[in-house]
Amino acid sequence: MTSCRIRLTFHGRVQGVGFRPYVWRTVRAYPLTGFVRNTGAGVDVELQGDPQQLRACRRALTLHLPPLARVDGLDETRLPLIETETQFEIADSQGKARGARIPTDIATCPNCLDELFDGSDRRYRYAFTNCTDCGPRYTITHSLPYDRAETSMSAFDLCPACREEYEDPASRRFHAEPNACPQCGPRLMLTDRFGELLKGDPIAGALQILEISRSVAMKGLGGFHLVCDATRADAVERLRGQKKRQQKPLAVMVLNVESARRLCHVSDAEAEALASVSRPIVLLDKKEGIDALLPGVAPGLSTLGVMLPYTPMQWLLFHEALGRPQGSVWRDEASDRVWVMTSANPSGEPIVTNNQEARERLNQVADVFLLHNRNIVVRCDDSVLALHEGQTLMHRRARGYAPDPVLLQGDGPNVLATGVPAKNTLTVLRGREAFVSQHVGDVGDPLSCQAMEEVCHHLLELTAVRPQAVACDLDPSHYPSELAEELSGHFGVPLIHVQHQHAHIGAVLAEHGRSGPVLGLALDAVGLGDDGKAWGGELLRCAGGEFTRLGQLSPLPLIGGARAVREPWLMAVGLLCAMGEDAEARQRFGSHPAWPALAPQLGRPFEGWQTSSLALWTDAIAALAGLCKEQRFDNEAQQKLEEMAEDCAPLAGGWQMADGQLDLSPLVRHLLTLGDDAGAIASLWHATLAAALADWTVQAARQADLGTVAIAGGCCANRRLMRLLLERLTAAGLSVLRPIALPPNDGGLSLGQAWVARERLLASFNASADAADTQLGLYRVDLD
Repeated sequence: MTSCRIRLTFHGRVQGVGFRPYVWRTVRAYPLTGFVRNTGAGVDVELQGDPQQLRACRRALTLHLPPLARVDGLDETRLPLIETETQFEIADSQGKARGARIPTDIATCPNCLDELFDGSDRRYRYAFTNCTDCGPRYTITHSLPYDRAETSMSAFDLCPACREEYEDPASRRFHAEPNACPQCGPRLMLTDRFGELLKGDPIAGALQILEISRSVAMKGLGGFHLVCDATRADAVERLRGQKKRQQKPLAVMVLNVESARRLCHVSDAEAEALASVSRPIVLLDKKEGIDALLPGVAPGLSTLGVMLPYTPMQWLLFHEALGRPQGSVWRDEASDRVWVMTSANPSGEPIVTNNQEARERLNQVADVFLLHNRNIVVRCDDSVLALHEGQTLMHRRARGYAPDPVLLQGDGPNVLATGVPAKNTLTVLRGREAFVSQHVGDVGDPLSCQAMEEVCHHLLELTAVRPQAVACDLDPSHYPSELAEELSGHFGVPLIHVQHQHAHIGAVLAEHGRSGPVLGLALDAVGLGDDGKAWGGELLRCAGGEFTRLGQLSPLPLIGGARAVREPWLMAVGLLCAMGEDAEARQRFGSHPAWPALAPQLGRPFEGWQTSSLALWTDAIAALAGLCKEQRFDNEAQQKLEEMAEDCAPLAGGWQMADGQLDLSPLVRHLLTLGDDAGAIASLWHATLAAALADWTVQAARQADLGTVAIAGGCCANRRLMRLLLERLTAAGLSVLRPIALPPNDGGLSLGQAWVARERLLASFNASADAADTQLGLYRVDLD
């Protein structure tokens, strides 16, 4: 019978997820020869034999993928026969990464948990138990292909038992690169602040510290956590004092979904998110009385950030606290153990990753250090999300999600984008994939700048991309733009500046596979506009890489400049003075210590910066309501105003529109009549703002003959506002696009920068005289 040979190249998340043993097991059911191996492009499967058997096997390979695998593309090539081949085998990896992907870090799977708590198993209570279905991936990987030699596990030689598992295709640990056991793998240790090793079981010792209201710096997958007992007021207060984080809400870790339900209302969708393999922090609505149970954890807020254990070390802490129960039933039973689990970094600095750095930077923050000797290659904080109207609202995208790419509609040049200083991320476009980095955080001090550079170089290494353009914000004065300029010079490629709010809308279009034209509604904080002013509440007509501003919120004076962003009372003074209500401003804020220095400026026209920012408008209203005059953490004023709001009818005549500008001063004048009734002010503000934004947007859409609206910006995290606004826009017949996979805030902005830059490059290629000679394949340039 005539034989033939084919090569199948699988693209997607196919390395580090048990794909090769899956192929090996599947092919063995057919009389075929060949091999499977990791390559720089993904996974190659070469098959030789009867054509009918080849077709059946090819179909079978796509039917029942491993749980963590995702195939985004499959290429088939005919090859010459190899007459000497006698079997199907798993071959060594080949080539440098050019299209492969590294999987995200995955929560410990049920099979590994069974071993972890089985007293007869050789991995009983071993804190680094994992298999191909779970464990660290991204945070231990230097480069691709994903092999042990390219990870921080290369420092640990496999013992004979682990080697046998690692080389056995029938084992669920076949080529599980972090595979280890107590005989050959990483080890735990507990030390004091001076690095002195503390005797005894490290987990038991850490628990003893927690039970006397002290804190533990615990080394995890992508960095350290600071841990204390969330039910002890003195422990929480002490941790806050040590970390200099007096008011910002803290996340907690509980044993399981049933434990979370003791604290919060948990829907089925929220339970699914909590227990997913990504294990994010999920923002849940608190039950009554929880602030008394968890004093100081998230004071004054109706939501609580909750996550479940995702590493063996975290599971062991619960196991120890519950008295080392036998069996597995305890893993699903509700527990009253609640740990504060917050990122271990001094305020404003990047998360700590290595042992020496932890002792130096956390010496005055933690009481003891629960360490291990496996290096963290990549910083990666916990992801944070909420469920809103049946969809994910991502607040911070990091562990468990990065570096999974966003799939784009079209191909194009490779682009690197560096984001902005707040909630920084970076993005690399490679073909039809957009690799958005994990959350880097606020970039300002030297340590955070260094952390950003590390993420940038690692992302370029993993994707094997040499960018053909570098994109950044319109504002050249901050570090991400400075880094972009440096990199564009290094690679000898164009530097493309993208306006802030345009980038927000661009990120939504990229995620939804649209290029426009659409109407963009940017509900944001502050971004430098084309006119040199501070934008933040804009209507934009967006088409490809270009935009036209159709409208904006009426501008407010930025009294005090950047200081007004941190002190909402200054925004309130500016709002009142812009309305001619100087006396009202003096009555409400004249007792502030800074008033005497401010007062002389208010009697004459303000000549400084102005802003159309919706976030700063909202800050001003929060200050007028007496809820927040000075912000102690990001978005505190907006969160407190949202917390106080209840459903009500919008104020008739509460807004005006002229020449594309939306003026909310009629609403503000009415709010001034409500005195200090913060609840009434918050409720009427949200109801009327949603109605005003909808009216403004619908009219602009009709005038521009656009049926689709893309909404983005930090204010989209306000669930009440978004619910009211979306109801009105959809009722008006508009199709609404909003961020789902990425945060609506600045955490998703680098994707928008990269997408807009690529659209401009494509437009310039199409317009060039030699466009006919330009092929998409020429866009990709790999690193040497």
